[in-house]
Amino acid sequence: MDTKMNDIVLVPTDFSEVCANAINQAVEAAKFLNFKVYLLHVINSDTRAYLKKNDAEVAALDEKLKKIAGDIKAEHKEVEVEYLSKEGSIFSTIAEVAKDIGANLIFLGTHGKVGMQHLTGSYALKVVTSSPVPVIVVQKRSFEKGYRNIVLPITSDAGPWQKTKWAVFIAKQFGAKIHIYRIHDASEGVVQAADQIAAYFEKNGVEYTKEVAERSGNFAKQTIDYATASNSDMIMIMTNPDTNFTSFILGTYDEQIIFNTSQIPVMCINPRKFNYEILGF
Repeated sequence: MDTKMNDIVLVPTDFSEVCANAINQAVEAAKFLNFKVYLLHVINSDTRAYLKKNDAEVAALDEKLKKIAGDIKAEHKEVEVEYLSKEGSIFSTIAEVAKDIGANLIFLGTHGKVGMQHLTGSYALKVVTSSPVPVIVVQKRSFEKGYRNIVLPITSDAGPWQKTKWAVFIAKQFGAKIHIYRIHDASEGVVQAADQIAAYFEKNGVEYTKEVAERSGNFAKQTIDYATASNSDMIMIMTNPDTNFTSFILGTYDEQIIFNTSQIPVMCINPRKFNYEILGF
């Protein structure tokens, strides 16, 4: 898929606290990347129930978006901001808008059952797996200095290059160090994949470390513990494609990492066919 990208960070919002945090992180990222921020509210049944309860009209949503955009511009004059409200479903409309506007990244705030739209659990996972571009999932914890330490867990030798190339792109933009973290009981193929990734980082001038989990067991928990101990501010994972390369599966491992209790942002990459010249490769 030769995806056209327009240097845009898309941020869906239901106007909750965690979505405000996602917007803040997206704005900080946009400043580093020199990208535009695009705010989106998907008008669905949750929205209409909220409007009815508060005796408000749909136009009130655009006013909310306009105010958020105005506040961003007032505080961050170098960041261009646009906004849109659109009828649809969060499970499909976010992905459709990302494709239509040529977004490079999506920042998704996920939370408990607080807020207009319950972007939590399976709801958030459906948004992640439907996305045509990487999704950075954030919780309530704020990260305002960009992404300086990124953990890249390696569990398989199957197609790690897409997240590796994104890791290089993010590392170069934010001046980040990548921490390659390999599963303990690794096959020869996984060991070779980790070595090849390290060589690729070396070739591209990316600072990195290589670590191996100390024991067998719950690798998701080990990854989170390692990321927490190393003061990392992002974990990068890749979803598993089905055989037709059209839909993606998130397993227990992915879910544990995405909803980690340390609230470290997680960049989720769906392995789509992609023109990496867009990233400078």
